[in-house]
Amino acid sequence: MIQPQFRIALVTGSARSGKSEWAEYLAAEAQKAVKYVATAQIDPNDPEWIARIEKHIQRRPAHWETLWVPVDLARVIGDSDPSDCLLVDALGTWVANLLDEDEAVWEKRVEGVLESLEGAKGTIILVGEEVGWGLVPIYPAGRVFRDRAGQLLRRIGAIASVVYLVTGGYALNLTQHGIPLPKTHEKFS
Repeated sequence: MIQPQFRIALVTGSARSGKSEWAEYLAAEAQKAVKYVATAQIDPNDPEWIARIEKHIQRRPAHWETLWVPVDLARVIGDSDPSDCLLVDALGTWVANLLDEDEAVWEKRVEGVLESLEGAKGTIILVGEEVGWGLVPIYPAGRVFRDRAGQLLRRIGAIASVVYLVTGGYALNLTQHGIPLPKTHEKFS
């Protein structure tokens, strides 16, 4: 299909759109040692969540290494090697894991991830959920999650080599077909 040429790729879209499958395809095509960076936390009391995780695991090649990284994403990205392809799935889960952090701590974590991406030696593919296409959540935690996830995707998109939108089972290269928004200030609102 394609031979990917990128250092950082952001794959975004809605739930069940095919984001992870597209990211997995890109990782396989990178012809590097793939390290699947899973941000999920396994809750033994949630069989439906465990089934979702298991489905992802079964779909991946057995020789891909899985790293469970629910919090310290910056360190794992920063430690990447030129022979690595890190597939981070997913940013929304990472945001949810850190939802209780105050804004200053959250911003420091985001800055750490952005700095690690800019200095990463390996190929990095990040999967992120587009959560802002619906109604504004009526509860505070939902609004914080939506705002943090949206701002994180926008900031990563600004430094990514390529950004894909996956919807309806199709991947659209936004870098080729889109126009980047101007950077008006350091933080996006």
